[in-house]
Amino acid sequence: MMLSILVLVLNQNYEPLNVCNARRAFVLVDRGKAEVLEQGQGALHSATVAFPLPSVIRLISHIRRPRPQLRLSRKELFHRDGFRCQYCGKRTRELTIDHVLPRHRGGRQSWENLVAACKACNHRKAGRTPQEAHMALLCEPVAPRFGLYYPFWTHLEREEGWRKFIPGWDPDTAAGGFA
Repeated sequence: MMLSILVLVLNQNYEPLNVCNARRAFVLVDRGKAEVLEQGQGALHSATVAFPLPSVIRLISHIRRPRPQLRLSRKELFHRDGFRCQYCGKRTRELTIDHVLPRHRGGRQSWENLVAACKACNHRKAGRTPQEAHMALLCEPVAPRFGLYYPFWTHLEREEGWRKFIPGWDPDTAAGGFA
């Protein structure tokens, strides 16, 4: 049970660091490395005492960490392009990935060289550049800006107590995400 309960871990300055399970959070609190800011559902029972499980904890000492980078994946690429073909503008969930500069001509697997394309446009462009195929891109492909709070968005729908620690939460947006 404790492995399935999630806990938001905040840095000393209240910046979200990660999400861990309740067991790990309890150990951090018990060893004096963190303090509980929000109580969760349920409790950890010993022979004589019940300890309430945390929902949000804050570390006592500051942890330095590099800014996270967004991974290049099919899902993230389609999100960046708004599930829209970058050649004809058609919105669809049946997209392919197109290399602007084809791989056989030195095109890299990077944010700046990959775009979402419908099957028809990808087939029409084939192994050519957009200029050679007389096809224009709707937008120049660039690496998306990665929000600091992005890793926590998926949890905010279920974890109401976390929302005040994650700036920008807007439950009224279509995705139930951020404005």
